[in-house]
Amino acid sequence: MPEQLTSLSQSSLQDYHDCPRRFELRYLQRLAYPAIETEPALENEKHQKEGEYFHRLVQQHLIGIPAVQINKLANTENLQRWWGNYLIARDLQPLKNLSGLYPEISLSAPLGNFRLLAKYDLIAVSKDKVTIYDWKTYRKRPKNEWLQIRWQTRVYRAILAQAGAHLNHGQPFAPEQIEMIYWFADFPTEPARFIYTADQFKRDWDALTKIAEEIKTASHFPLTDEVSKCNYCPYRSYCNRGIRAGDAADAELETEAEELFDINFEQIGEIAF
Repeated sequence: MPEQLTSLSQSSLQDYHDCPRRFELRYLQRLAYPAIETEPALENEKHQKEGEYFHRLVQQHLIGIPAVQINKLANTENLQRWWGNYLIARDLQPLKNLSGLYPEISLSAPLGNFRLLAKYDLIAVSKDKVTIYDWKTYRKRPKNEWLQIRWQTRVYRAILAQAGAHLNHGQPFAPEQIEMIYWFADFPTEPARFIYTADQFKRDWDALTKIAEEIKTASHFPLTDEVSKCNYCPYRSYCNRGIRAGDAADAELETEAEELFDINFEQIGEIAF
């Protein structure tokens, strides 16, 4: 394992799970992307940037900037629709009467030889419950069964249980207090909700510990046997797995960009090594 790899995230773990070779090229060799991920490329790039900007609009609203001041910043067709859906949804469950808000907060916890990181769109803490919110601008509404097994769902809940005590007066959250909600900007009345249990937390943390050990000791990173995943992989030309990119609407359900961590560990909630 190269010495410079010190942290893992849901994105890097998903890459390792989907294709160890992609993980090696992206996180160990740190290669630039040689191939277009999706078709049409420019349209997809615009959609991704709009999605990032939508997250910023919601963050500004959650920290107290009035919606009327933010409205003018929603200056594309997609942004106007997503922002309008968000404002309507704030008067409906599961976004109604949010309290104890921690937008754009990062948590970390030790995981074997690594530090496991998660950057949350929003954590909302109430008297006896804590809810993780994640905003999605997918063109298609994914199935709950698909979301349930994704590493994001597993990592975000597990880290909150493991390293969220400072958000709860120094007491760890019980897994049963935790819920994760994906809210879809284009499907505002169809959120995906995932509760948590102590048994799930144990299974998740055991699985995370195992995969971290695999990564630490790995000397070979094989290609995935699921060739269909290569349609959306920017590294496919390294592996002679085709030159044509997959459809953008399908690709965003298979590949998401790595979180951009501007890390100051003194400001990230964590538990010590």
